[in-house]
Amino acid sequence: MKKYFRFEELGTNYRTEFTAGLTTFLAMAYILFVNPDILSATGMDPGAVFTATALAAAIGTLLMGVLARYPIALAPGMGLNAFFAFSVVIGMGIAWETALAGVLASGILFVILSLSGLREKIINAIPSELKKAVGAGIGLFIAFVGLQNAGIVVGDEATLVAIGDLTSPVVLLAVFGLIISVILLTLGIKAGIFYGMIMTAVAGIIFGLSEFNGFVGSVPSIAPTFGQAFAHFGDIFTLQMLVVILTFLFVDFFDTAGTLVAVASQAGLVKDNKLPRAGRALMADSTATVAGSILGTSTTTSFVESTAGVGVGGRTGFASVVTAGFFLLALFFSPLLSVVTSAVTAPALIIVGVLMSTALKDIDWKQFEIAVPAFLTVLMMPLTYSIATGIAMGFIFYPITMILKGRIKEIHPIMYGLFVIFILYFIFLS
Repeated sequence: MKKYFRFEELGTNYRTEFTAGLTTFLAMAYILFVNPDILSATGMDPGAVFTATALAAAIGTLLMGVLARYPIALAPGMGLNAFFAFSVVIGMGIAWETALAGVLASGILFVILSLSGLREKIINAIPSELKKAVGAGIGLFIAFVGLQNAGIVVGDEATLVAIGDLTSPVVLLAVFGLIISVILLTLGIKAGIFYGMIMTAVAGIIFGLSEFNGFVGSVPSIAPTFGQAFAHFGDIFTLQMLVVILTFLFVDFFDTAGTLVAVASQAGLVKDNKLPRAGRALMADSTATVAGSILGTSTTTSFVESTAGVGVGGRTGFASVVTAGFFLLALFFSPLLSVVTSAVTAPALIIVGVLMSTALKDIDWKQFEIAVPAFLTVLMMPLTYSIATGIAMGFIFYPITMILKGRIKEIHPIMYGLFVIFILYFIFLS
């Protein structure tokens, strides 16, 4: 095993890799509770989603570790789960079963792209500023959802939104969780989001805001969600679902590519500006999405929290094998779902939003032809409560501003195709 994972070549050992795997798990364990909380808004069974989340994370992370040999963990992605629940199911009125079929279709397309040379062409077709804008916009959207779930931001007839009742015990619990999480992360504690959730959940139990039913229990049945993607696959052949599938694919594809480069660079695994075994890594990610959709969860993708494990010395895929093992072990801790309420998960959503919005710094705001589509992408996601609408606005305005600026040669033909698709999206589906 040491030879397969190249321990000596990379200067690591079992103890270091185990510690790295555990650290990565703790840094992203919040997804086990946040994902069921988000997807249950669609009517999905939270217990089944919990099991699907743990299994999808274990499968994807194990594939990444064994096949690609990278210290990168996977799980249902933040942002993609919000898009699934609030934009697709609640916003567009699409049944969650059909939405799962859309995730399956995007995963299959991702597999095809991973097997072909098309992935490089697609990556190069989308301007980097729009990639950054999509990531930042999703971050603002997630934070907005978190503020709503916490009751910190509420609806208002006169101003659309307003500050909530800060004297409410539930709101105060969420504020407490946010403060604790900010303190922990500011102090450099890698698993600060997870520890913040634990402390908030304990506070909720102490003040009678949630019910504690123990730590260990039986694994929740996955039957309510398992296989629904297959059963409703025939429902995806509409223009509306085409936009949904393309959005799933787009966000997952670039989120994965960005995470792979970031984690591999930190681990010193990038050679000659190239990522070794990139094809295997993308295949592991796309296969995990297919598996996750069949099990019953939104898109599974690589987690940037993997940098926490790399930060303590993780260099090989064995760290991912360890992380996958902890996700399987976590299946037996489902009773904790009863104490992880929306007030407990809301701070995690807000913090993740902060982390994702840092991409704004990489956009060249001085170029007006770039600033307009980027700004509309970021702004329209939270304001329209739709990630797809934000992407559509940006991808429509980008060719227009670039042509008017005389930079027509810089526009990839694929962008014109997306321009037409999103114009049709607004004409027929808005």
